[in-house]
Amino acid sequence: MSACKRHLAAILAAFALVPAIAQAQTAEPAPKAVIELFTSQGCSSCPPADALVVELAKEPGLIALTLPVTYWDYLGWKDTLGKDSFAKRQKFYAKARGDGQVYTPQVVINGASHAIGSEKAEITKAVNQLSTTGFAATVALKEENGSLRIAITPRDASLTEPAGVWVLPTTRHATVPVTRGENQGKTLAYANVVRGIVRVGDWNGEAATITAPLTATQAPEADSYVVLVQAERPSKYGMTMPGAILGAARSASAR
Repeated sequence: MSACKRHLAAILAAFALVPAIAQAQTAEPAPKAVIELFTSQGCSSCPPADALVVELAKEPGLIALTLPVTYWDYLGWKDTLGKDSFAKRQKFYAKARGDGQVYTPQVVINGASHAIGSEKAEITKAVNQLSTTGFAATVALKEENGSLRIAITPRDASLTEPAGVWVLPTTRHATVPVTRGENQGKTLAYANVVRGIVRVGDWNGEAATITAPLTATQAPEADSYVVLVQAERPSKYGMTMPGAILGAARSASAR
């Protein structure tokens, strides 16, 4: 082969590598923690926590979610993003932990521990403690033919309680001007606002692929979604309570 042809072959090979490199650069990293912020537009202590979660959401290893609650609506401003189901989820977390602590702003880390939502040092400490062992499973997502394929691969064979697979449609960025109540005159910014929580299957601790319709990832104003594999605990009220998060993944790009 002439020197000229060898040079051309080298150039073509280099170009062939570009898509693979680009794909590797844009791949979603495996998360080390899921942070759920329970917040309210009617809570004067919440804006610093909202702002902190906006910053934490930029960290590649974290899945930071905002779940606005409704129990402060009586203070003069009804939370425009709040859902009663989020308040119930927060209360179930407190029951499952056994400490009964429900407040705003509250962050729940990996479904297992909690901290004041504006205390970055405490949140970082909890994340570091829980991430040393990692999640019990890895989760990979693929959209095809109108369906979402959720591949779950166990990393820990010690699953002792049932687990559910959940899809959470989210809005990556949201701002809300507040005209009444404790935050009157402020415009609040949020990251990854959860728009709903949809159960799409069970996980028994073994390698599995769960297929759900893409409609499970959709909700008004949602432009992304997160999938959680989460332990479930029975309650005396005949309902299941959320336990530790065993695996998580998020959609690779906004719609």
